[in-house]
Amino acid sequence: MAGIIAIVGRPNVGKSTLFNRLTGRREAIVDNTPGVTRDRIYAAAEWLDKSFTVVDTGGYTEGSSDDFESEIRKQARYAIDEAHVIILVVDGREGLSPLDEEVADQIRKSGKPHVLAVNKIDSPADDYVIADFLKLGFNDVFPISAVNGHGTGDLLDKVVGHLPCEADKSLDFTEDLPKICVVGRPNVGKSSFLNALTGRDQHIVSDVAGTTRDAVHTRYNMFGFDFYLVDTAGLRKKGKVSEDLEFYSVMRAIKSIENSDVCILMIDATRGIEAQDLNIFHLIEKNKKGVVIAVNKWDLTDKTQTTASEFRKAILERIKPFTDVPILFTSSIEKTRLLKTLQEALEVYKRRKVRIPTSQLNETLLPIFENTPPPVYKGKTVSIKYITQLPTPRPQFAFFCNLPQYIKEPYKRFIENQLRSMYDFTGVPLDIYFRKK
Repeated sequence: MAGIIAIVGRPNVGKSTLFNRLTGRREAIVDNTPGVTRDRIYAAAEWLDKSFTVVDTGGYTEGSSDDFESEIRKQARYAIDEAHVIILVVDGREGLSPLDEEVADQIRKSGKPHVLAVNKIDSPADDYVIADFLKLGFNDVFPISAVNGHGTGDLLDKVVGHLPCEADKSLDFTEDLPKICVVGRPNVGKSSFLNALTGRDQHIVSDVAGTTRDAVHTRYNMFGFDFYLVDTAGLRKKGKVSEDLEFYSVMRAIKSIENSDVCILMIDATRGIEAQDLNIFHLIEKNKKGVVIAVNKWDLTDKTQTTASEFRKAILERIKPFTDVPILFTSSIEKTRLLKTLQEALEVYKRRKVRIPTSQLNETLLPIFENTPPPVYKGKTVSIKYITQLPTPRPQFAFFCNLPQYIKEPYKRFIENQLRSMYDFTGVPLDIYFRKK
């Protein structure tokens, strides 16, 4: 990765629209409501055969009614500090604002290369409006339209010229690394968990439900680990999702589950496992992703010697029949078992990639099925003759037999239990198919 480009500016000037334009994907939620983007959002982009990372930030403001105002400003400052080049976006229709001048002053103080993008200029005939913004003292000023792409090519030509030539691998989203997604209901501590792991305020933390809106990617390469961590919006029941913004946030979270390798399902220890936790668990299982359950806020519970075992037993009872799942008890505040949770997630990732030789499968499992064959159905005897693992990204097994249609669900579970007892697939959903020999 050749460098980092940060997009900053006051609310509703089109930063997220420009971010999506530069990355070529709808990574950031776009809406007319101020304060939609809160955390820093990263995505890979390319221009002129040069790869780089683009960072979207929340709208820089003061004196607003937004409870997250100070945290959003802090995230914008972090983006300026880590960027190689900064794009200040202003609204060409509204004209120069005192807040634009304040953000421009922050950028100049950073000493980083910077350019000014005067947005919402939909045609070259309107380029004259940039004259008002020359007061900001930026040498490079570009009239653009993030919506239709007018002027963005010239903008990128200039920006990539400021990027360093040396590769920076810390944010290279193109690398094929494990993707671990942290999911759960609102306010279970997902962002606090990630901040505690990274040691910095990468994610805004608040008691207000719905604080995290976008799926926020972080490359974690400390303590011998190297993978992507994804923070997501809290998933609530459909009936409680009333705002369009929350709807899109939930869709981003579901998409993050679909694109991940392993999901850490976070549960609030003070509330126990609830119906929505089960819905999220079954969503992970339906998408055939690896899963680790982290019972967070464990420091807030009244504990006895049997508290953990009772809690574990209650979870396993609720998630039946898929109970071969790691369960850890964590505290983001006290930083308890956080690295252990990551280690377990990576172990699940490795198990999900396991390939078992066909000869070994047949040697270990066929004698069991001969001794315990499927029940006789309609006077017919079912006989399993051959087993093989399919060449797929996740564990899938084909069992060849004479009458596959007569194998019922209880025996399928028996077969899965035998696979799990012979081989370690803890935290990994299995697909089992029966085929005509």
